[in-house]
Amino acid sequence: MSTRNWPRHLLCLSLSVPFGPALACGPDFPMQLLRDRAQALAELPEGNFAFEVNRLGQQLAGLKPTTEVTLMPYWDGDDNDRPYRAQRSQVEASELPQNLREKVARLRTLQDPQQVEAQGADLPDELRLYIAGAVAFDAGDHAQAVDYFNKVLALPAEQRKLRSTWAAYSLGRALAAQSLEAGDDAQAVPEPLRAQARQAFQQARALSAEGFSDPLELGVASLGEEARLAKLAGDWDSAVQLYASQSRLGSGNGYSSLRQLADELVAMPDEPLKTLLQQPMARKLLTAYLLSHIGWDYDRQQPVEERRLPRLLQASVGDKLDDADRLAALSYQAGDFAAAEGYLRHAGDTGLAWWLRAKLALREGDKAQAATAYAKAAAAFPRDESWGARQTPDWDYESVKPGCRVEGEGAILALERGDYLQAFDQLYRSQEIYWQDAANVAERVLTLDELKGYVDAHVPAPAAAKAEEGSYVPRPVATQLRELLGRRLLREGRYDEAPSYFDTPQLQADAKAYVQNRKDAVSRWTATGRAEALYAAATLARTSGMEILGYEMAPDYAWLGGGFSLGSAEIQPGPLIGAGELQRQQATEAKPDLRYHYRYVAADLANQAADNLPHSSQAFAAVLCTAAGWVPGSDQERALYKRYVGQGPFVEWAEDFGKQCEAPRFDQANKRYVTEALDTARDVLRPYKAQILPLGLVALAGVAWLWIRRRKTKA
Repeated sequence: MSTRNWPRHLLCLSLSVPFGPALACGPDFPMQLLRDRAQALAELPEGNFAFEVNRLGQQLAGLKPTTEVTLMPYWDGDDNDRPYRAQRSQVEASELPQNLREKVARLRTLQDPQQVEAQGADLPDELRLYIAGAVAFDAGDHAQAVDYFNKVLALPAEQRKLRSTWAAYSLGRALAAQSLEAGDDAQAVPEPLRAQARQAFQQARALSAEGFSDPLELGVASLGEEARLAKLAGDWDSAVQLYASQSRLGSGNGYSSLRQLADELVAMPDEPLKTLLQQPMARKLLTAYLLSHIGWDYDRQQPVEERRLPRLLQASVGDKLDDADRLAALSYQAGDFAAAEGYLRHAGDTGLAWWLRAKLALREGDKAQAATAYAKAAAAFPRDESWGARQTPDWDYESVKPGCRVEGEGAILALERGDYLQAFDQLYRSQEIYWQDAANVAERVLTLDELKGYVDAHVPAPAAAKAEEGSYVPRPVATQLRELLGRRLLREGRYDEAPSYFDTPQLQADAKAYVQNRKDAVSRWTATGRAEALYAAATLARTSGMEILGYEMAPDYAWLGGGFSLGSAEIQPGPLIGAGELQRQQATEAKPDLRYHYRYVAADLANQAADNLPHSSQAFAAVLCTAAGWVPGSDQERALYKRYVGQGPFVEWAEDFGKQCEAPRFDQANKRYVTEALDTARDVLRPYKAQILPLGLVALAGVAWLWIRRRKTKA
């Protein structure tokens, strides 16, 4: 068996457990909606904390998403700022000419900002003043640092293109440090300094957005710095929104800060938490935390200390229902369906609201209303909305794109009512997310003509992917579907149509060779020729069967390269499985319905080859021996060996039948037909040899007399 590349996360031992129960040791497999249809319709996947908090952030014009330049906090003993200094030095080295680069590096080692001014007199003003401010900041003289950074910002715009954003950001940091120092002084008032610091951070963002140099992405970093000051002042609304805006721009610092704020909310006693939840953003942050199950334990259970939080959150909402769909989702997940329905009256037409309405309609048994709600949910969700990856209660993984998920759940209802093509289309549109479900419908539920019509109309062959040497390129789902169709066409004997659906020249060649061998097995004149063609087809079925004949799903699991088995795909009649689907599934099951079913097909073809060979020939023994080795330990292996023992010739290598087999010599098999005919004649005539010998002599004498007479006549 040859296999194609599997996803690289499939690294454990093969599984052979019943289909349906939770799988034991092995890799994480994708969730299949059709495995437990009732569960798929009943559950609402948990939200994604990053997605939920990013919704709370503002879209800030002019600020670009972060790159690898934005560093995460780095804790390294007593020198946590080392990565930032190294990054700053790299930037300065890249943007300054060689003569300035060396001078700037030297000036940064000084301890006195006045020395910087004196020794850097030949530098541009913005560089000299900024470095002097940085030296003052490192020395702890924040007031002097503020003065220098203000001097940079006071320069004409054309004279501070390199350090405007840096100066505003550093000014904010220096003012923030001063506010902390003022907080330690009973006579000082830190609030004005914090306000000035926040203004400086806002200025840093404005300068970055205007196009002033910002290679360190300080405009985005300023969001987190300002948020920290807002939090210190008790302004949770501003803090959450600023951190969320930072996170929305791709900064992990914004995300981690919101995690910390959420943890603070969870740890608060009831009374201070009630007060804080009057601030809308604090309330929304707690909603995001609870909806995403981010604090749940390894066994997917909500910690005891969190179970009070939904009640406190709902009590704080009152008539402030701008997040009604999220509150409805929380209520649904908690099993409070009446509360969920109440919130949905105020939830509008969001995708989440319609999704929940569909689920509540199913609980009431109204599948028509549920189907309508699913369609509205699919239309309302942005196609690119993603909630990230989750682990299901069965330890499968799911990449949650809600638009795809609601279409998948709608497909379950479509299957039940017999709209098989619609169900397949909805599942296929998810591409790799629910590919296993789509594949199951494609090869087990749709008729072959339905599947071929869909592929021909909607799934053209993708362009060949270009991969760098040694890199892994996932196969397009369109390619997988087309090859699924090609394999099904071969299995069902529609040979001429199949090869063009295979992706690679090698697979197309294998498919064409298999087709030609199957045709030759019918059309060749001699029995030996037919046997040779059948054996060639059998060999291809064994060596390339996974790729040209295997089922994508059970029993072969071609999507896993055959390396894993998830058990049988047998289904039982139930509330969500109609009789029509059941009948179609039964009609398309593998024959035999065993893992690597194509090996048994190969062995059967070899057995048919033996039917066309003289039983006394070496080829007869060789094809049976080889076929037995393809299906070790099976009833078919035992039947092949029994046939050899009863009908075949003695061969020395038969002692290890199925394991050490010679290649069949078809060229010698024809001779055995003549030999077998003569042997049969001898066996039949042997009892009459006493009578036959005189008769033979008489006949020979008669022939001789006729010959002599003819010679005389001619003479």
